Amino acid sequence: MTPAVASGGTQTGRGSTPSTGEDVRKGRRALLAATVGGVVESFDWTLYAVLAPFFAAQVFPGDDPVTQLLGAYLGFAVGFVVRPLGSYLMGRIADARGRRFGLTLSMAVISAASVLIALLPTAATIGAAAPVLLVGLRLVQGLSMGGENPSAAAYVTETAPRSVRFLYSALSYSGVIIGNILSFGVLTLLLTTLGKDGVTGGGWRIGFLVAAVLGLLALWIRRGAQESEEFAEQAAHRPTGAERRALLRTHSRQLAAVFLITLGATIGYYFGTTYLPQYAAQLGVASAADSAAAMLLPLLALIAAMAVVGRLADRLGALRTLRTGLALLTVATVPLMTALAHRTLPMWLVTVVYLLLIAAPIGLANVLFAQLFPVAVRVVAMGVPFTLATGLFGGTFPLLAQALGQAGHLTLVPWWAAGAAAVSFLGTFLLRPPTGPSTSDTTSPATCEDPA
Repeated sequence: MTPAVASGGTQTGRGSTPSTGEDVRKGRRALLAATVGGVVESFDWTLYAVLAPFFAAQVFPGDDPVTQLLGAYLGFAVGFVVRPLGSYLMGRIADARGRRFGLTLSMAVISAASVLIALLPTAATIGAAAPVLLVGLRLVQGLSMGGENPSAAAYVTETAPRSVRFLYSALSYSGVIIGNILSFGVLTLLLTTLGKDGVTGGGWRIGFLVAAVLGLLALWIRRGAQESEEFAEQAAHRPTGAERRALLRTHSRQLAAVFLITLGATIGYYFGTTYLPQYAAQLGVASAADSAAAMLLPLLALIAAMAVVGRLADRLGALRTLRTGLALLTVATVPLMTALAHRTLPMWLVTVVYLLLIAAPIGLANVLFAQLFPVAVRVVAMGVPFTLATGLFGGTFPLLAQALGQAGHLTLVPWWAAGAAAVSFLGTFLLRPPTGPSTSDTTSPATCEDPA
């Protein structure tokens, strides 16, 4: 195994010299190629959830609306369950064939599945085959989505100008939030133009066609993107299966760190962007509908905050910035939600402040995690613990929070989120600062604290 593969990463000319104008132009094109995938992934993911009440009766047989809706949500859950497997399978492809190939493949599969969902026959036409096909298509999408974010993170890490690498990390992840906003915008437009009956009667298919069109646009952008130079330099030195496993064992500390840091970040993200309107409604301080409608400006503020945090990380160090963000999230979550419960602070202000608190954990993760691993296993090594933590803790958070509320323990929800943030904060101490001149770009002072 060559030294380049065995190391924690590679030291390229781009990583050791100031960024040139050409570097910046290439980095921007790569940033666009990575970001559009996040838009499509999030749009598809959220759109399915918000449209499920409208298509459940058409796709799932029977006369019980509750059972039909539960079946539709089963398709949503399947996507979460298979994401870690998708991270491994798609990550192996991206680590072997290249970032551009992996990103193009995942987007092609996601788009094709959206088209097929839009054209899916109803249960009245093909019976039980309709839900089977739907769940199968969601399984395929979940596998592809499992590799989407880790591949994009590796691509941004390897193509972004070093001086703005964490700014690019934040901007690339903002695509997830933009997709979330667009999905609610499409639902609103469909309900406004077609009405509830029109959406239920088949208008929901338009939403999935929009998702497919967005996917094709992303696919077109990605086909014009260049391969990562860092990956291209490593392509001739692909490790064997035994060498890949040895690399993963060598980086077990980093694997654990990714899992633990993601744990608190994903709970904070789903609390702030998904469950907070319902939480406020259960407290009786605002209706769920009014709170959800007021999420647009806070989400835009989150995007801006992520960009600011990314710039700070480029100047001050990502690990230091991340620890500060997680520490603030840990100590501020319970007081903030207590103030909401006692009506000391209005809902809009609590939402904005809480989303600002999660800007660092979610904005820095893409590049921070990817830089921890060598090029040869970067997508797999980052993706599997990342998607595993997201599925186990992020995907289940709304369900757990709702269960606590139903049991009369709603006030424990902020404590759960704060405790998860504390676990993530402690997880950052699994990472180590640079140890010597052989340390590569993946453990640069931009990523880890200076030894001093």
